[in-house]
Amino acid sequence: MPSSLTAAERAALVRQLESRRRTLRAELTAKLSAQDNPALIGLRNRMEETDDWAVADLETALDVAEVSRDAGELREVEAAFARVADGTYGECVDCGKNIPHARLVANPSAARCIPCQERAEAAQRRGPPTL
Repeated sequence: MPSSLTAAERAALVRQLESRRRTLRAELTAKLSAQDNPALIGLRNRMEETDDWAVADLETALDVAEVSRDAGELREVEAAFARVADGTYGECVDCGKNIPHARLVANPSAARCIPCQERAEAAQRRGPPTL
């Protein structure tokens, strides 16, 4: 089913995707190069001085979680660009119906319509089937 987006709507959404991709790439670059950040070196030194490794572990876990979240979102943005390129952007990857424009404005990398997204999230919460 061809997308119901107008050329202007599609162009505006692509600009949103491009902006988000730039932002995510910059954030990931900054976070991954932060190990040379003097503030982090100072924090590491304080952890060694106070022996408060629990705080250091928490900081590391938070940094890893942020990088993981941003990398996941960047994958979603890149997948949206692939759908733009192959002409399926704006169509639900599960049912093929059009994704409402308002949903794409709120989340330009959305790959599913709301009902299919809700089913996918419910399935993810349930986890894989057990034997």
